[in-house]
Amino acid sequence: MTVAEFLEPSGWFRPDAGPRYVQLRQRLSEGVSNGVLAPGSPLPPEREIAAITDFSRVTVRKAIQSLADEGTIVQRQGSGSFVSQKPARIEQKLSRLTSFSEDMTRRGKSSTSRWLERGLYMPSPDEITALGLAADDSVARIVRLRLADGEPMAIERASLPTDILPNPLAVETSLYEVLERDGHRPVRALQKISAINITDPDAALLAVPAGAAGLRIERRSYLESGRMVEFTQSLYRGDAYNFVAELRLSQEAT
Repeated sequence: MTVAEFLEPSGWFRPDAGPRYVQLRQRLSEGVSNGVLAPGSPLPPEREIAAITDFSRVTVRKAIQSLADEGTIVQRQGSGSFVSQKPARIEQKLSRLTSFSEDMTRRGKSSTSRWLERGLYMPSPDEITALGLAADDSVARIVRLRLADGEPMAIERASLPTDILPNPLAVETSLYEVLERDGHRPVRALQKISAINITDPDAALLAVPAGAAGLRIERRSYLESGRMVEFTQSLYRGDAYNFVAELRLSQEAT
């Protein structure tokens, strides 16, 4: 079925079913869901959609803008409107203590980073509390945008004591590779996951609309000795990740 055939109003438009722009928005959304409008493909120009549906340009523009506001459609100045290329969801098990780079390698994806911050800094109150630092201590901090096959997936903000990571510039790809090399790789971690709405500037970095659903993950990682050596606050795209935990019936309950 062609896009023109799919948008032909006799197959979906009902005069008594609500505003025209709402029905057109729903029809376009259905086209994205069923593949008639493929990820990355251009939408027909507004004037063409108006001609096919016999709707006004104002109605068509309102329907497209509504889809753009929720991230289904991406509008590019001078190029038109395109179906968003949302990444396939990645399923990550919560029972494994692995790095982002290791997760992506295991899935056959190319992991890259865009550095946002990297160096030694005065610690924030949260870093002082989490890592047990003194107010006049320094903290090693690395902040980066994590990408899989070029697609932005998460913003990762990691903080470590300087005796564990004395030179943050040594981290080029995987933080855990550097920690393992130096004998400081964590063996266990506690994670707290919360749902949020992503706001700018994080939304712009993750290529999602402001207000889109996201997952905030706070990780506190420990050495075998029990010392906490990593405090990481990450922000994941809600449309890109599923976190999975396996639960078992305890022996006490049997």
